[in-house]
Amino acid sequence: MDRNTFTGLFLIMIIIGASVFFMKPSEADIKKEREKITADSLSKVKAAKATPAVVAIKPADSVKPDTTTLKGPFGGNINGAEQTSVLENDLLKLTFTNLGGKILAVELKKEVTYSKKPVILFKGNENKFGLNINIDGKIVNTNNLYFTTATKTANSISMRANYSADKFIEFVYDVKAGSNNVGFNINLNGLNQIVQGNNVSLNWETTLLEQEKSAKKEQEHSAPYYKYIGENPDHLGMGGDKKEELKEGKIEWFSFKQQFFSAVLIPQVPFEKGELEVKVLTDTGKVKWYGANMQLPYTHLATQNYAMKFYFGDNKFDNLKAQGQDIEKQVDMGYWPLKYINRFIVLPVFQFLESFGWGYGLIILVLTVLLKIAMSPLTYKSYISMAKMRILKPEMDEIKAKVGEDNATLLQQEYLKLYKKVGVNPLGGCLPMLLQLPFVMAFFFFFPNLFELRGESFLWMHDLSTYDDFIKFGFTIPFIGDHLSLMCILMTISTLIYTYFNNQISGATGQMKYIGYIMPIIFLGVLNSYPAGLNYYYFLANMFTFLQQYLIRKMVNDDKIHAILQENKTKPQAEKKKSKFQARLDDYMRTQAQAKTQEKKGK
Repeated sequence: MDRNTFTGLFLIMIIIGASVFFMKPSEADIKKEREKITADSLSKVKAAKATPAVVAIKPADSVKPDTTTLKGPFGGNINGAEQTSVLENDLLKLTFTNLGGKILAVELKKEVTYSKKPVILFKGNENKFGLNINIDGKIVNTNNLYFTTATKTANSISMRANYSADKFIEFVYDVKAGSNNVGFNINLNGLNQIVQGNNVSLNWETTLLEQEKSAKKEQEHSAPYYKYIGENPDHLGMGGDKKEELKEGKIEWFSFKQQFFSAVLIPQVPFEKGELEVKVLTDTGKVKWYGANMQLPYTHLATQNYAMKFYFGDNKFDNLKAQGQDIEKQVDMGYWPLKYINRFIVLPVFQFLESFGWGYGLIILVLTVLLKIAMSPLTYKSYISMAKMRILKPEMDEIKAKVGEDNATLLQQEYLKLYKKVGVNPLGGCLPMLLQLPFVMAFFFFFPNLFELRGESFLWMHDLSTYDDFIKFGFTIPFIGDHLSLMCILMTISTLIYTYFNNQISGATGQMKYIGYIMPIIFLGVLNSYPAGLNYYYFLANMFTFLQQYLIRKMVNDDKIHAILQENKTKPQAEKKKSKFQARLDDYMRTQAQAKTQEKKGK
């Protein structure tokens, strides 16, 4: 500690000490305040004796009544001492509480967070779960009732809230070995003459905890999902706060989904209708708050039973698919047609390579090679088309010098005449690239949602499912963030080099020559916080594209292409096949020329 720092701290201590000494209350003030507190306490006691207490069952987020005499439905279950118990198997550790008879916390035993702590999906009384039941005109929320344990075994527990000796609400939980599923049964016994209305409401509110390196990315990939019978799963937006009333129908399930983990509730009899809500949280260690209210039909049977099951586990595609009912579709594979490419092409190939037991860095490498081999005919066709345009550039420059740049319509017509003479499609190089684009974009969704990459390292990248912050700034830079990803930098450099060589092949000039250099810089900012596995794939794709173009260039003779183009000029027009694109382009240019002529005549 230097002298200036010590002096400053010493002065602060003097100021605090002086403040305490000079501002402390006098003995008279202290005595006066004590007399006031005593008088207030006596008045409250008198008021309490004069007026009988009226206490209602309050919602889960209200203050619990503090009274010893309660009347009304389940009055004997309002007060109590909270007790917990545990059930577990080799995958799950569940902590139960008698307050609400609910699951208090869920731990996934074989998973860890990015900081190597146990993965806990939710915990504590921020997790509220129970039924809202209309009994004798009063809404009872079981989340506020103290249940008693009826039975408990090594893998099951049942808890009851008693209305009377033979009338009760019972929650039964069953945990099986080697499963992420938890059986859940609700039994309403003897309440058929007491419960009013034709439905009961199941309420579940919980705060999902942060598991991954980037809280922002985890929030972007977290949302509540739901599914109607006969329809695809849907979700509330991944963005900000949202509340949605679910239409009346048959709701097969709903889930509180995070980026790589989910808590799903699947009823045996579908919910009749419901409501979902999501709120983005800014508290450290928390991702989002989810709330659900689902309606269950009540038919006033003497014993009413609702069978359900929970799924607490990862978002690995196959594990979700094993649950049935299209739950695996909550893994975001992208929009049409990207989701079909990912689901039916990329994922099966990835899983096939995974079966060899290779590291995921090698799997991504082989996956890239296979994709590039499959796309090589399109790459070859694109290269040939761009080579033709490059070879034609001197002739196009001559036409431009002859016609001039002022008359753009006439210039395009002359270009089209040249294309027809030599048999070249000006978009021949673009179309093969456009056909490859969906595969490039498909991986943009595939890797950020791929559970298999979570926690897997390769080279300097400790986790392929998140960014590698090779350079940490200690502060935030707009558009970039607080770090630089080395793999993202390598990807950007390789893209810039690819753009340079692509310009050499296509013969691009003017603005088009420089536009290609802007996009890689933009993607540096966009992809800097994306998974290292995604940037690694794009880097490999660029490198293999270099290799393909080098090999094609060795096989293709520009002089030979030039000779073929010149030979095409000598062929009669009838022998040349005109493409639909060329025919439409001819019609368009002819229409434009006629319009220009009419405009000149009008003047």
